[in-house]
Amino acid sequence: MCFIIEDGDTVLAMSPSWLISPIVCWLVGKIQGEGTSSNENGYNGGHQYYMPSLKGLRVTRFIDLILFRYLARELAGTMFAVTIVLLMILMSGRLIQQLAAAAAGDVSLEIVFFTLLLRLPSFLEMILPLALFISILLTYGRLYAESEITVLTATGFSNFKLLGYTLMPAAMVTIIVASFTLVLSPWGAQKMEALYQKQAQLTEFELLVPGRFQSTKSGTRVTYTKALSDDKTQMYGVFIADGDTLLLAESGTQYVSDDTGSRFLELHGGRRFDLSSDSLELQILDFDLYGVKIADEPEERRKLRKEAVPTLDLIGSNNPKHQAQLQWRISLILMVPIVTLIAFPLSKVNPRQGRFARLFPAIVLFMVYISLLIAMTGMIEKRTLKPEIGLWSLHLVYLFIAIGLLFGPEWLRRQRVTRL
Repeated sequence: MCFIIEDGDTVLAMSPSWLISPIVCWLVGKIQGEGTSSNENGYNGGHQYYMPSLKGLRVTRFIDLILFRYLARELAGTMFAVTIVLLMILMSGRLIQQLAAAAAGDVSLEIVFFTLLLRLPSFLEMILPLALFISILLTYGRLYAESEITVLTATGFSNFKLLGYTLMPAAMVTIIVASFTLVLSPWGAQKMEALYQKQAQLTEFELLVPGRFQSTKSGTRVTYTKALSDDKTQMYGVFIADGDTLLLAESGTQYVSDDTGSRFLELHGGRRFDLSSDSLELQILDFDLYGVKIADEPEERRKLRKEAVPTLDLIGSNNPKHQAQLQWRISLILMVPIVTLIAFPLSKVNPRQGRFARLFPAIVLFMVYISLLIAMTGMIEKRTLKPEIGLWSLHLVYLFIAIGLLFGPEWLRRQRVTRL
């Protein structure tokens, strides 16, 4: 609360609030001191009114600039802290998975940290909307809890002006998320796809040494090669024992399907021996070309292949996977202003409740939002949801929720006043 004290030509302002309120009240007093007092036009029952001068209007704009910088700085500081915490959580979990894959021989240890850097845009495009949402709740929750918003309201600072100040940083976050989801994330996924493609050509056979029997990582297959090409993709004089099957071939190569991502071993000019554990029967098969699937494409690789498609290639595509991916990328952009409109009214708390009073239900509302987006994206891929309806319907629902939270309390208050 501001206390305006007038003593002749001197206007003082005091407030119990500890940070912004003294500044605001001093500036309000400054405006009143530089305005035209009602004493010049007549004294009215001990109350003074003033007409701001041109200089006073300039001071008002100066106040708006100070308030905007203060609010933007508070939001940016909180958002930066929340982003760092969430990013460390995601990247630590990802690092553990990558190190486990490297220990199992699925990927090379050399590319583990590089792949984390390439995945950074895809992490941030998910984290930034949530970080902005939480930062609005925490920052404005503190301002309400410490009565600073009450001081601003008492000085004529409306909620819609505060909302406008909030949407400005949100617009910057929207631009950043758009650059991540439309450009940087697909580019990073393409680079990762190239790394994994090269890694798949080397996996299991990069450790082979010519003239030595070696067991693969699964322990079920023993491989021997008389000679090996420099890039370790071509084998000569091949012997493979896989369970009850023996394979002899003049040469062998690895092949990775571009369509499925599965890895195959192609043997040329050889013979296959099948031993039966139940009998002494031996089956012999001569072949010119023999192929066997070594491993299916991992689920992560399949997801990465979708993310690696450039945004321009997704536009106009009739492939349901491409349509779902395009709507997902646009949805991350639309989410930023919508969650801003939702977080703004939810941040209003009673000083007695504390700044965290509505934090949990607000986060639940956000998690339902993102979970439904993920589920509906999968439904579009499986053709169980029409792309025309797609994710747009969910955005409209949450936009109506935001409008209801913004205007609903005021409408209900007016309805109660009208009944009285």
